[in-house]
Amino acid sequence: MSRQYFGTDGIRGRTNAWPMTADLAMKVGMAAGTYFQRGSHRHRVVIGKDTRLSGYMVENALVAGFTAVGMDVVQFGPIPTPAVALLAHSMRADLGVMISASHNPYFDNGIKLFGPDGYKLSDEDELKIEALLEQDIPLAASKDIGRARRVEDARGRYIHAVKSSFPADLRLDGLRIVVDCANGAAYQVAPSALWELGADVVAVGVTPNGTNINDGCGSTAPLLLQETVVSSGADIGIALDGDADRLIVVDEQGKIVDGDQIMALIAANFARDGLLRGGGLVATVMSNLGLERFLSGQGIGLERTKVGDRYVLERMREGGFNVGGEQSGHMILSDYATTGDGTVAALQVLAALVRSGKPASETLHQFDPVPQLLKNVRFAGGKPLEHEDVKRVIAQAEAELDGSGRLVIRPSGTEPVIRVMAEGDREDQVKDVVERICAAVERAAA
Repeated sequence: MSRQYFGTDGIRGRTNAWPMTADLAMKVGMAAGTYFQRGSHRHRVVIGKDTRLSGYMVENALVAGFTAVGMDVVQFGPIPTPAVALLAHSMRADLGVMISASHNPYFDNGIKLFGPDGYKLSDEDELKIEALLEQDIPLAASKDIGRARRVEDARGRYIHAVKSSFPADLRLDGLRIVVDCANGAAYQVAPSALWELGADVVAVGVTPNGTNINDGCGSTAPLLLQETVVSSGADIGIALDGDADRLIVVDEQGKIVDGDQIMALIAANFARDGLLRGGGLVATVMSNLGLERFLSGQGIGLERTKVGDRYVLERMREGGFNVGGEQSGHMILSDYATTGDGTVAALQVLAALVRSGKPASETLHQFDPVPQLLKNVRFAGGKPLEHEDVKRVIAQAEAELDGSGRLVIRPSGTEPVIRVMAEGDREDQVKDVVERICAAVERAAA
């Protein structure tokens, strides 16, 4: 059965356009609420959101849908995605919902669903909910309609949980930390957690107005963070995205530290302390070859998955790993969270910084990445990767890079685009390989 609504991270789209309409949001509430009514207890769903203007609309529509089928609703207001996952489990909810389009602009929104265990739903669960969307869903009897209430201390509960992931023998006293919250879901909790641990906090991206989420700030637009770190003389900078499940770090010189370096640092420290499980870490096919070589030198394995933090998490759960993530900054530390958590990952980075006593530029630089180039080729239709000329050029490129590089070619899951990525020890060779493959794809798609 093919997916109509759910993508790799829930349902997402431009608001007031299919599928992200109030009508569909209400139906999702009815369908998911019906699907997760298992057993005779009073059923409960918890709902959080980021700071988008459309969050009010989507939230109210979901509440109407859930209560219509007899589910009670607990509303948290603006709170990070990992907080919803955490609180869904701790509050014994049957379902958790996060209203967010992550790092997308304000005019997009999305619906992410978490099961009672705090993990994102499986493909099977999502397909069953999709099937219910096409049916007439029975409404609850008048006396069984659900109730809705707001919990005001949800942010405090999450701050406490986040701080508990930081080593008890350490403090952040003496560190000036710039934190960019992308005018998003963590605009209150991330600065508060850092301040409570003793840091001198310089907070930016903490004045949400409904339309400025991810706008020139946050992990996907790090220039503001870089400039603020340098101008304020900070020791380190931390950037989260709109729903705070992604992390990018900037050192004291204003240089960006991506997810690969962060994973290398955390995995190496966990291995040194005997805390690393699964024999290594899990990353995607997009992680740099330099990371793989560094880990190999440390006796740490690397397992790769296709792109998407849900696939990283699936492999982590299958193999018993406790560290995983993506080059883009999704960090999953399963000892502390059931999904990506930028603030938790940041605290692990800060713990390493405190213990090292060295500048961030030294502590966070774990390896030299090899030259890597990614290009996108848009096509109108068909399957250009199945064209014989494209296959021939790809085979030649793989032979040239054998032993000294890597090639990743994949169609986008959200748009008609072929992504061509190559990496290797020679920058000129990497560029040549990518350009040749892109040219072949373009000819095949013409």
